[in-house]
Amino acid sequence: MKIVVIGGTGLIGSKVVAKLAQAGHDVLAAAPNTGVNTLTGEGLAEALVGCEVVVDLANSPSFEDQAAMDFFRTAAANLMPAEAAAGVKHHIALSVVGTDRLQDSGYFRAKLVQEVAIRESGIPFTIVHATQFMEFLRGIAQSAIVDDSVHLSHAWIQPMAADDVAAAVAAVALDKPVGGMVEIAGPEKFHLDEIVARVLAFDKDPHPVVTDPEARYYGIRLNDNSLLPAAGARLGATTFDWWLANVPPPPKR
Repeated sequence: MKIVVIGGTGLIGSKVVAKLAQAGHDVLAAAPNTGVNTLTGEGLAEALVGCEVVVDLANSPSFEDQAAMDFFRTAAANLMPAEAAAGVKHHIALSVVGTDRLQDSGYFRAKLVQEVAIRESGIPFTIVHATQFMEFLRGIAQSAIVDDSVHLSHAWIQPMAADDVAAAVAAVALDKPVGGMVEIAGPEKFHLDEIVARVLAFDKDPHPVVTDPEARYYGIRLNDNSLLPAAGARLGATTFDWWLANVPPPPKR
């Protein structure tokens, strides 16, 4: 079947496209650099001709409150009517475990607006809530630097390798819509401050990690379980130790 992957050239999108194409499907990686722009509507109607499944993996390029809200609200306002017109049978969106609990952040308020638009669209859907990606642990460290130290909460986190996220999303795309949310997560729990410290030690990064109960996670004060999935989440197979030893960090810009 024809599957359109919005954000199909990004970290998760490129992996999902590859997995679905390998399974024999007609997959279109839709992104501004391939001529499909959900913010302007450019190329959207043409991309959706004959499409049965849409996987929306596009993310706001900015975590700033208004920029994120504008991105997700505009994208949904263009994408959902275009899918309805094309007769799309299943819309999948990737969101974040705990989105409804993280509403002190403008970014997560914007993600919730996106989820509401999907639920109200009338298109059969599945919303995939993923825990934080292992690939973003270094970015979390950078975002938490205060006076040359990394200040982080001791809250639990259950991070997931990008390859496992992509495999889970691809599996959902080939399944029936659930009309609700499924959660996916990594196989192990860690304290946020401790796992980031392990990444920095592996990288020989000199920044010390300070455990700080008042530290903010992208503007949010965490409790122990803010970032954890509920019981019954679908778990990936990649362990943190294997990932750290085998997945190289992104090149420094």
